Amino acid sequence: MSPLVIALALSAAVLHATWNAALRSGADRAQFVTVMSFATSVAAIPLLFLLPAPAAASWPYLGVSAVLQVIYSFLLAYAYRHGELGQIYPIVRGSVPVLVTLGGFALAGQTLSPLALLGVGIISAAIISLAIRGGHTERKVLALGVVTALFVAGYMTADVLGVHRAGPPQSYAAWIWVAYGALMPLGLLAVQGRVGIDLPARDVVKALVGGMLSFASYGAIIAALALGKAGSISALRETGIVFSALIGRVFLGEVLTPRRLAVCLAVTLGAVCIGYAG
Repeated sequence: MSPLVIALALSAAVLHATWNAALRSGADRAQFVTVMSFATSVAAIPLLFLLPAPAAASWPYLGVSAVLQVIYSFLLAYAYRHGELGQIYPIVRGSVPVLVTLGGFALAGQTLSPLALLGVGIISAAIISLAIRGGHTERKVLALGVVTALFVAGYMTADVLGVHRAGPPQSYAAWIWVAYGALMPLGLLAVQGRVGIDLPARDVVKALVGGMLSFASYGAIIAALALGKAGSISALRETGIVFSALIGRVFLGEVLTPRRLAVCLAVTLGAVCIGYAG
């Protein structure tokens, strides 16, 4: 793997963990994530005029993905009301590769290599340890994280099916961002009963920056995938789990207990195993 690909994948990991930290720090996270979506959509709009439209066969998958991403965004915002960055982020990021791997095995008959099985086992054991050893609050956080991950796995599956039918993948990605941003106000209406944004100016600025970080993270991972192997890149990206724990400790004042650090490291190791197996 070239130094450029490594730099792009690690940048994507740091950026992804950082925008999650920004969301976690927001006062009204449902409004915060909605403003974030405006930033990503505005950034994507010029691409609609520079790239050809996705093929018609991809539009149903694009629509399903956009809807699932809206639900995921508000679930993530809700999860951060009840759990810290160092709790929610590892559960969501760790559960997704497990769910995708098991889904591929159950629904598509994909064979699981010993390395993938090891990764699934490590992540599952780490997450189950949170449920067994944690109290009621931690179990609620665990449940929220896993449910959120289900929607991530859902829109990822829709994207895998859609992007192969779309033509240029950049076109598909640009339309996803715009469709997602257009649907987010409807999600806010469903969640809060209104569409108005009344965040403090400081939170609006943070949300706009968070949206641009999200857009940059996605761009970095797409660029890395164009230059290197998906498995190793996806494994490097999951180091964002460790970065999230460090960011939560340094910038949000979260307690980084030895147990929480051990879970983060275990989930990262499991994700790396699954990534390289893929």
